Amino acid sequence: MLAAMPPSSPNPQDRGEAHIRDRVRDRGDACPGALRLHRADDGALARLRVPTGVLTSRQVDVLADAADRLGDGHLSLTSRGNIELRGLGEGCGLGLADALRDAGLLPASERHERVRNMVVSPLAGADVMAWAVELDELVCGEDWTAELSGRFLFAVDDGRGDVAALAADVTLLAAPDGAALLRVADRTYRVAGADAPRAALAAAEAFLAAAREAGTGAWRVRELPAGQDVDVTRHLGRAGITAEPVSDFVRVTGAPVAPGVLGDGTVSVLARLGRVTSAQFRALLPAREVRVTPWRGFVLPGFAGRAAAEERLRALEEAGFITRTDSPWIGVSACTGRPGCGKSLSDVRADARPREGALPVHWSGCARRCGHPQGVTWTDMVATGEGAYQMTVQGSTK
Repeated sequence: MLAAMPPSSPNPQDRGEAHIRDRVRDRGDACPGALRLHRADDGALARLRVPTGVLTSRQVDVLADAADRLGDGHLSLTSRGNIELRGLGEGCGLGLADALRDAGLLPASERHERVRNMVVSPLAGADVMAWAVELDELVCGEDWTAELSGRFLFAVDDGRGDVAALAADVTLLAAPDGAALLRVADRTYRVAGADAPRAALAAAEAFLAAAREAGTGAWRVRELPAGQDVDVTRHLGRAGITAEPVSDFVRVTGAPVAPGVLGDGTVSVLARLGRVTSAQFRALLPAREVRVTPWRGFVLPGFAGRAAAEERLRALEEAGFITRTDSPWIGVSACTGRPGCGKSLSDVRADARPREGALPVHWSGCARRCGHPQGVTWTDMVATGEGAYQMTVQGSTK
């Protein structure tokens, strides 16, 4: 029987910003990738970065086939819009890499595979999507970017504030006049739209310089010691980019993309607890393209009118996707839990319940809280034993 302990205040050792900034990293991060697999209790795990969030129909087919042939027949979505394959067998790494490479899902340089971390507004138009494409090309085209942690995150926001709220290390936010706002830590700069991708790259280089100076092995901007400057201005100047500091910037936050028909021809769905079967994944097709969202869902643009979009939405509801804004499963997320994770104290996905109340809720098998929401306040359910959970309210916009 599921048991929950009474609510308590957040533990500063788990969520405190000061604790993060005091940390000294004495090793590189161990984030899994598509080429460097993680050994879990249910087999190997591969994490595929989808830097622009866009998959072609062929890439969807390839990933579904890989899940069936090599994994457990499922695909998991992360809070960064990445896709994970689990239950991979021994010796499958080479075959998986070949399949992903043939489908155009890996960069030319394998050293850059884990640093292509980017979230992009799922409804972004061509101009903002072009920023994301160019930024990915720039990241993969520089030797020094391979020094970035596999957890360093770029966000490219089309101005609605949806992914700007996800606590990225470097954020590009489209301005109404075609310019871009570059956000790093607590500083904001206005740059020309044409310079936006190069400005984001320069900001990442400024972070690496600050991390080397600090000597703490920081993986992310928020881990730099208090008072450590990230000299973005100097690096922008070295790149020949004119930047105007913005002193009156107000943090822009927008809502995640809701499920349903958006506009006349776009369909949005969510995956329950961020996990789909290969059959569900294939049910997204046919589609002009499939956009993966950081809210563990998919956006399908380009339907010929609202009627066609509503017909597809009904089919995806029958396939098991969340398609309605009144679903109690919206805002419910969970880590892997047992049996996949040896650190988990309970079968989290089996224990997870629909949301009660206004806040998102995240179910975790241990105090690491893997995959918890970013940039919002949420109800935090952490397992303390088999079927028993400690409930707190957590939240940070840092």
